[in-house]
Amino acid sequence: MAEPAQKKQLVLITGATGGIGKATALAFAKTGLYNVALHYHSASTETRSQLADEIKAASPTDTAIETTFFQADLGSFDEVRRLHEQVTKQSGDVDILFNNAGSTLAHSGIKSLSDVPIDVFEQSWRVNTGSGILLTQLCLPHMERTGWGRVIFCSSVAGLTGGVVGPHYASSKSAIHGFVHWLAGNVAKKGIAVNAIAPALIEETAMLPGGNAELAARIPVGRLGKPDEIADTVMWMVRNGYVTNKVIAVDGGMYPH
Repeated sequence: MAEPAQKKQLVLITGATGGIGKATALAFAKTGLYNVALHYHSASTETRSQLADEIKAASPTDTAIETTFFQADLGSFDEVRRLHEQVTKQSGDVDILFNNAGSTLAHSGIKSLSDVPIDVFEQSWRVNTGSGILLTQLCLPHMERTGWGRVIFCSSVAGLTGGVVGPHYASSKSAIHGFVHWLAGNVAKKGIAVNAIAPALIEETAMLPGGNAELAARIPVGRLGKPDEIADTVMWMVRNGYVTNKVIAVDGGMYPH
């Protein structure tokens, strides 16, 4: 008698229909080892259906990947709690959390601090930082019980250098780094790795404050990054349990760290 198939680990990706989220979902699907729970805010039915089809096509032919979509506004902590409740009820406990969703809140290319109202700072933190922290709080108990887990944040090179979007965005991303450093040290002996990726100017995303040619000229390698290059970094962090407490810049050489 054949042994029963081992249960696949569950990956929760926030902002999964954007460039980086989509590339990462496909990277997990290609392995055939994971089920994917995909968060979106306002993506259309057509966009979600297309992504589901791409995941199915990318998966090994002999492997069934469970793909589920969950809507939530990450600017609301109540919605974050609802998202976690729905994911665990429908798909199971989260083993790998990729806090990828982020927003500039339609404020970009800021030239003066006075151009950003203080409530935009507060909302930026809620969307870019607080929602990921809350989701981590909610997912962590399962990881601690099983003695294995991965928490990865999508930060930004703006959190290291200030960036080109604005002070609200840079400060919300840099706040992630302190949280990663604290939590990684707290759970390292429990088999849980906590890291952040700090991309710079990735094509096919909504974070680009200008034209591609203009922005590419700012990067030492002379081009924008690709979503697949961020997804590759996520997969490396998932596979390698000896990598924790790191903020890895994937930025074409912008930040020498």
